[in-house]
Amino acid sequence: MDVFTQLLIAAISSGTPLLFATLGGILIERSGIIQLGAEGLMLMGAVTACLTYLNTESLIITLLAVIAVCAAIGLLHAFMTVSLHANQIVSGLAITMFGSGLSAYLGKGVSGTPLPMAVPKVELPWLEGIPVVMALFGRLDVLTWFSFALVIALHMYIHHTSWGLHMRAIGDNPSTADVMGIRVQAFRYGCVIIGSALIGLAGADLLLVYSPTWIEGMTSGRGWIAVALIIFARWNPVRALFCAYFFGALDTLGFRIQLIGSHIPPYFLKMIPYIVTILVLMVLGYRNRNKPSGSPEALGAPYIREQRF
Repeated sequence: MDVFTQLLIAAISSGTPLLFATLGGILIERSGIIQLGAEGLMLMGAVTACLTYLNTESLIITLLAVIAVCAAIGLLHAFMTVSLHANQIVSGLAITMFGSGLSAYLGKGVSGTPLPMAVPKVELPWLEGIPVVMALFGRLDVLTWFSFALVIALHMYIHHTSWGLHMRAIGDNPSTADVMGIRVQAFRYGCVIIGSALIGLAGADLLLVYSPTWIEGMTSGRGWIAVALIIFARWNPVRALFCAYFFGALDTLGFRIQLIGSHIPPYFLKMIPYIVTILVLMVLGYRNRNKPSGSPEALGAPYIREQRF
């Protein structure tokens, strides 16, 4: 297996948590609500997955527990921002701090404990005749395949369904959407709750597949990279797939450079994805300085129904 193929395999493994988090963030922000709590949600998803999996050894129960916990946190964020019209940035940052602290407390007793079994993989032996494709897709785990299906489903929902059209209308102009009879608050509640659950699945995938041992702060800023990836992907699920795997490749690039005998300190190599994130934001900001950003026009603006006119 050549080095390039190995890098692609590692990119898929490392990029899948980013993909889940980015898709969840896209769903939330398409409805007009800023989501800066991805880091905290991912940590809560990871620690919930660890505690549940160690006690039940059931993948289905573990994923349901992660979805329930992170959906509850999403409900709190929705209540603060949609019903109470709280500052969305402050609420998101509060969720990040809350999730970081609570996950560290809950995970103290299981820190460093390996998981009892691996996530099942989907075997595709009929790909044996295509070496590179077999290496990439022949033995992927079920969560990675679910992320592929999620990209397609979310793309179809946003761009090819009436509900997706309603959601985009709410994100761009909630007053007009309300006049047309669309339930703005209900849609935003649903998007924030489901999107938060997807971000929680990102933390679960990170723990169950990528690094099967709970470590305090194990996301290492991936939640913030996911926030940047939403902008890179221009709130498009298909673009999010390629952006997530591109940054997944960058995340593993430092380790690959060390394997070939590089004398660059590992601390600098770990900085690669974050440096590239800053550079890409700068380049995109400069190139699109006179163009529409592609973000929902009402993103971050609280909607008070009495003031719709």
